[in-house]
Amino acid sequence: MFRRLTRFFLTVALAGSLALTALSATRIALDPSLAPLREATASEIRATVDAGLARLSPDTIPAKITDHLAAERRDWVVLAALRDLSVELGRPLPPETQAAYDAAWAQDSGFWASAANCAACTLDPAACTLSTFMLCQAPVMLTPVGDMATILDGGIDYMAGQEVDRIAVALSIVGLGATATVVATGGTSAVAKLGASGLKTARAMGRLSPRMTALVTRAATDGVDWIALRRARSLDDVALSLRADAFAPLVSVAADLERIRGATDTTTALHLLSRIDDAADARRLANATEALGPRIVARCEVLGKTRLLRATVRVTGIGYALLGGLVTLLLSAAMLLGHILQDRLFAALRRKVREDDPHDA
Repeated sequence: MFRRLTRFFLTVALAGSLALTALSATRIALDPSLAPLREATASEIRATVDAGLARLSPDTIPAKITDHLAAERRDWVVLAALRDLSVELGRPLPPETQAAYDAAWAQDSGFWASAANCAACTLDPAACTLSTFMLCQAPVMLTPVGDMATILDGGIDYMAGQEVDRIAVALSIVGLGATATVVATGGTSAVAKLGASGLKTARAMGRLSPRMTALVTRAATDGVDWIALRRARSLDDVALSLRADAFAPLVSVAADLERIRGATDTTTALHLLSRIDDAADARRLANATEALGPRIVARCEVLGKTRLLRATVRVTGIGYALLGGLVTLLLSAAMLLGHILQDRLFAALRRKVREDDPHDA
């Protein structure tokens, strides 16, 4: 009797949790305004990040600085941010770390070292550090000059059967704003055009992640009618050769990159771009940057990308209902299955006992 009641209640719990899960999922599917996650507010992001910083080990920042000092090309944007964070947290660097920092700075900031680094950066953007970029490459890289020539050359190379730099073509298309008539609305097109300049620069410096590079390549491959592009002679002609949906993720990333630059500066935006893999990453990182400002560099370095992006989202009430239904469903199913297996095990044992008992023969 007790076992039957237990199985009955477990079955009822399983049915109820299944109904709750189905109801929550149906509400989310039918109402676009409902979602299991929402974007965190600026104050929520700052509170979560500050809580993460409070749990840092005392040797985290010195270890990060030591690692960056040992790099072949030292990134002083990150090093300065880490040093400032140690001061902000009231955790002075160990004397040996501070001495190594000062010695490296004296070596890299000298006149001859700066001149040599700038010369290398001017000749080859891939040789630029973020520290030398603004002085030596920005006047050339962050302008739309040559975008139309890049697009037309790409069309000509395609028709001639030659290799096409599809990434350069895709970024030039966004940089010219040719997608404005088919993708962007309002002020988004202008913002995306500025962000595309940063993407072109990061690509030249080798700072695009593999997934970001794949996204750009996919836009150029799937979103361009190369035969029509070959005949383009104006921005309107270029726009007519495009598929809007293929370029939408790239335009979104470019717009969010400009949000990051607006909340900090160009150098910081280029540094953070290497952490972006897709449009979702770009949007969440832009939200975090607008909440934290220039301080995001050090916080991203010590907390890591995953923890930082996690701080930008919150679970909604419907999300908790869905999660609760799923947890209850799994627990109920596991308990019911365990109860059934237990009953079968006991029945098998009883049969075994009866078979081995000679008095039952």
